[in-house]
Amino acid sequence: MEPEIQRCDWPVGHEDYLAYHDGEWGRPTVDEHRLFEKICLEGFQSGLSWLTILRKRDRFREVFCDFDFDRVANFTEVDVERLLGDKGIVRHRGKIEARSTTRSGQSNSRPRKAHSSTGSGRGQSRCPRDMTAKFPQRPIGPQH
Repeated sequence: MEPEIQRCDWPVGHEDYLAYHDGEWGRPTVDEHRLFEKICLEGFQSGLSWLTILRKRDRFREVFCDFDFDRVANFTEVDVERLLGDKGIVRHRGKIEARSTTRSGQSNSRPRKAHSSTGSGRGQSRCPRDMTAKFPQRPIGPQH
């Protein structure tokens, strides 16, 4: 007899949630495409149920080229219009054009080329060194 899987209360009643909970939720993501996918899908989820996004995930993968940074970075306005007409995904122009999708693909493809997520660079920052100069830290909280 196999040990019973311990589960949170939230996935009960939906097979989609159960599969997600048991196979993905709470586990680290090491594949850069899957990580990019998660970031994008969380952007699309804003204001919606995660279950809605899970049920549309396969179609998102198809239309966003399996969340390949370089391919998404080359999306054009024609691609945005194509996506807006696809009933299998969340058709919200702001979310499609948001940093979580096409613009994120453009910004993520450049640092990734210089700082690979595999090999000896693992665990190190993947941002170009000059990023701290471009975005200096600012104090948090009210300034008097």
